[in-house]
Formats: sequence, structure tokens, C-alpha cells
Amino acid sequence: MEKNNYQGALQHPLGSGFCATSTATEVIKGIDLTGKIAIVTGGNAGIGLETTKVLAAAGATVIVPARDIEKAKKNLKGIQKVEIETMDLARPETIDAFADKFLASGRPLHILINNAGIMWVPLQRDSRGFESQLSTNYFGQFHLVARLWPALKNANGARVVNVSSLGHHMAPFNFEDPNFQHREYQTLIGYGQSKTASNLFALELDNRAKAHQVRAYSLHPGSIAGTELARDADMELFKQMGFFDETGNICPDILASLKNIPQGAATSVWAATSPLLNNIGGVYCEDTDIAELISEDSAIQTVAKPHQSGVMEYSLDENSAKKLWDLTEQMTGIKFNVN
Repeated sequence: MEKNNYQGALQHPLGSGFCATSTATEVIKGIDLTGKIAIVTGGNAGIGLETTKVLAAAGATVIVPARDIEKAKKNLKGIQKVEIETMDLARPETIDAFADKFLASGRPLHILINNAGIMWVPLQRDSRGFESQLSTNYFGQFHLVARLWPALKNANGARVVNVSSLGHHMAPFNFEDPNFQHREYQTLIGYGQSKTASNLFALELDNRAKAHQVRAYSLHPGSIAGTELARDADMELFKQMGFFDETGNICPDILASLKNIPQGAATSVWAATSPLLNNIGGVYCEDTDIAELISEDSAIQTVAKPHQSGVMEYSLDENSAKKLWDLTEQMTGIKFNVN
């Protein structure tokens, strides 16, 4: 019986031959994606844009669902084999509309990269009352994968890649109050639990979907200079994270650890395409390899830092993964029967 990654049983680096400074173009070298269909959420900016470019250059047709169509058209101009569609992960009706249109095309889906996400935002809620980071970074992922499941299954070999974050170190998933209705809102805690949820989703999805030749992964892309993720952040949050010192200067070790955008997209592309992962799934990756497992007993810091690494055991817990799946179906009303 094929092993699963519950409790991080498979969290052992493979020796991929790549590292933190490898680029997306380097990790996909020699891989031909001609005839493959990929969807990259947030594929029109930052590491998502680089991911789109690299997959398309390797021969894939890449669909980019975006909130701002005009911005997407501008950023993706001149890139061949790219299709742009409308979707906002915080608005369920747009996910349904996007999925309906894709499924109506009759095409299989070989690669789904759940790249889009938000961070550093003040307390905001979607139309259902869900906290915005949880809504966008996790519930939207679950909804999209559930709706696109027929196309993933029909690919006869597909991968779902959740772009998570080292930020999952900041919080486990709070089953008692996921939407901050009865506790003080802290944006980094909200972000952390949304990324823990994304890890748990990839873990459980892989275990349920591998019988249909669909594998799932989560990953930390690295701390990356030049993206739009920090557009809503203030200096106090950067200081709290340890990025800047009290005088407002970036810390030298932080500066040295930052990746550029081609390096930041590498782990997403590797997880989506590497032959090394053909028979393994449900794992959390970083620096273009499978990450080391961190037990809760050994985790002495409560705030993630860019130079830390590894995946927290609580974000790969079997009971939490199954419980979260059931809670998500209950909260969203989306039944995701993997069969």
C-alpha cells in the first residue's frame, strides 16, 4: 500500500539537485509540457506571473483567472498560449462561473497551481462573514479544486499545488473560532492559520485523490523581494516579523535571505512538474525539495522568520486534515466527494 504523509511521514528531502537559488527556468529544463493544460491563480503578478511564463514556455496552455482583467492583460501581454478569465477567490459565485466555463470546454486539467493569496490585511470579511485571509487563501482553494475535480480526474495524471508559506508557523488552525468572532484579530495569526489550512488541505486531498492519479502538494516559495503581497503591511508588522530593526532598516540576514522572483517561482514549478514526485504526494516543499519536519516540541519560536525553514507537524496532522475537510464542507456548503 502506498504511503501517505500523515504526521509528516514522508517529509524527507529527496536530494533534488536544486537549491534556494535555483530558478523556475532551471528546474523545468528538459520537461516538455506540450498538450498540457494548466491553471495558475494569481498568475498575472509576482511569482505567479513568472510561473505562468515558465509553464507556457515549456509548451503548456496556461489559464490565468484574475480579479483585474485589464491588469492581467497588461502584465501577460505578448506571452503565447495564455488565456485570461475572471475570478475572485473571495467571491464564490465567480469561482463557480469560472469552473463552469472551463468544464464546458471539455478539456482535462493537468496542473492547478493555487498561487493567489493575500496577507497583512486588516480584519475584513467576505459576503458569508468569513475572515478575508481564510476566505481567499484557503476556502477559495478548496472551492476551486472541488469544482474542477472532474477535469483533474480526466487528465489521467494531474497535480494540485498549493502555494502556502513559512507563515504557517505562526498559527495552527483554530477550529473553535476560525473567523475571529470571539477572539482578538491579529492579521499574522489569521494569515498563519490560513496557510496551515492550505497545508492540511493538500495533505488530505492527496490521500483521497491519488487513486485517480491526482497528487497534491503545498510549499513555501521563500521570502521574495518585489512582489505585491506586502502592499497592505505597515512597518510595525515588519518589525514584529523581525524583517526590520527598530530604526526601520532591513536586517542584514533578512536581506541576504530574500529570493528574487525567478527563484521564488522555482518551488511551485518543481512541485508541478518534477518527475521525482511522480510517486509521492501530500508533502510540503521548500527550496525546490521536500522540507524537513518540525515537531511542536522542537519549535521554540512563535514568529516565523525568513531564514527559518521546515514544516510544522500540526499542519500535517491526519485528524486535523480530516476534521478541516468536514468543517469546510459544512461552512461553505460545498460537498467535495473525491470519487
